Amino acid sequence: MKIRVFFFLVLALWIPFRSQAEQKPYFTFTEEVRLAYQRALELRVGESGVLLANEKRDHPNNYMVYFVENYLDFMRVFIDEDEDAFDLLTKNKDRRLTLIEAGDSNSPYYLYAQAEIKLQWALLHLKFDEYLPALSNIRSAYKMLNKNLKKHPNFIASKKSLGLLHALVGTVPDNYKWAVKLLAGMDGTIEQGRREMEEVIDFHRKNGDRLFETETLVFYAFLMLHLNNSSNDRAWNILNSGELNPKTSALACFVLSNMAMRIGKNDLAIQMLEDRPRGAEFYKMPYLDFMLGLARFRRLDQDAPQYLQNYISSMGNGNYVKEAYQKIAWFHLLNGNKLKYQQYMAFCKSYGRTSVGSDKSAHTEAESRDQPNPILLKARVLFDGGYYDRAEASLLSYQPEDFGNTGLALEYVYRLGRIFHESGETQKAINYYQKTIDQGRSQKYYYACNAALKMGLIYETAGEKSKAKSAYRICLDLSPNQYKHSLHGKAKAGLNRLGS
Repeated sequence: MKIRVFFFLVLALWIPFRSQAEQKPYFTFTEEVRLAYQRALELRVGESGVLLANEKRDHPNNYMVYFVENYLDFMRVFIDEDEDAFDLLTKNKDRRLTLIEAGDSNSPYYLYAQAEIKLQWALLHLKFDEYLPALSNIRSAYKMLNKNLKKHPNFIASKKSLGLLHALVGTVPDNYKWAVKLLAGMDGTIEQGRREMEEVIDFHRKNGDRLFETETLVFYAFLMLHLNNSSNDRAWNILNSGELNPKTSALACFVLSNMAMRIGKNDLAIQMLEDRPRGAEFYKMPYLDFMLGLARFRRLDQDAPQYLQNYISSMGNGNYVKEAYQKIAWFHLLNGNKLKYQQYMAFCKSYGRTSVGSDKSAHTEAESRDQPNPILLKARVLFDGGYYDRAEASLLSYQPEDFGNTGLALEYVYRLGRIFHESGETQKAINYYQKTIDQGRSQKYYYACNAALKMGLIYETAGEKSKAKSAYRICLDLSPNQYKHSLHGKAKAGLNRLGS
């Protein structure tokens, strides 16, 4: 009898240990993992890593940790632009995907986690000009997200990334859509993407669980600002309706100040960047120094170069280094020092990369040795900062004929059109845009192409669809030597919105 009792006691104690050891990996956002995810988005990578280590110790079969871990690697490589780290950490990505594939395939996070990891690494491949691996990861992620949505229609998170992908595919010109469908099997429209992301935001707010709201808000605001011809105020209000706090999250500071700089709230951007969270607990983000230097330069502050130089010192030959050198050169040109302008443009030519459009433009200027006209440059810089009255005042005492050169005279007309547009004087803007198109249609500059695009946006906002379509088509007919693909993509997005 005693032996039988002893046997059952041992069996009762052994079975739980055995079941825990052999438990199939699962995916659960425990409180620890949820907090780790939030800290990762705030760039508190050290704290996030500790929380994930604790979760691995306490719940070794919870494979949700690998989903969050990937955010930490992604942030590190994306911020530092370190190719050696990129090559090294790629092994982590492959290991995590292998582990997750062994998890519970019935969980809605099973395919979702794999898709998100692939999308993050697609962005990293794009950063290092590796287009085929990027496309392969995007294609795979797209299929996984669609499969997950069919399998788990009530799992709303799938629509977060699908919404962005559908919207981006909707901007691809018709003559390239065959490639997208052939290579990636993707399709979608801007309107579809907008609806999907709105559904995610509404779900979070109605159900009280705001786990993925921050990411969705960022995607949605980007979509509304860049692809949907929404007013700047609407995009700004959408972004500010969430829980992004630029004083406690370095990532929130980046997102909000970036948006502020794009919509003419430059002073606010400077304030946020100056008040950004600092300290050992936050992952260092040199790009914020670049943004602060750029914002201060747009206000013509005298200390702007030191922030741009700080960024250069941190990034070496990374992205935006060429643009940083260019902006320092412009600063000296506007302050009458042509020798230093030439010196920093020489640095611009020799250092940095040409992966992003602004760096390509800066490098092109450095190679051409065409010095900008200081009068027009000052107006452009002030305009970019949203200081429209100052920009207009800087041009008032001049006329197109004062510039002699056809390109400079055209730029003068174009700059006034942009100033009047953003100042709300739309009829004046249309007049100057039309002059820019008439005078610059056959020239190499981007001014006429962008003037047509902006005129289309004005007409679309006013509800004059036929005029808007005509302006967008003019934009697509022009082939400038700069920004062609970007401008054409936005014009195509406009036509898609108008049903053409």
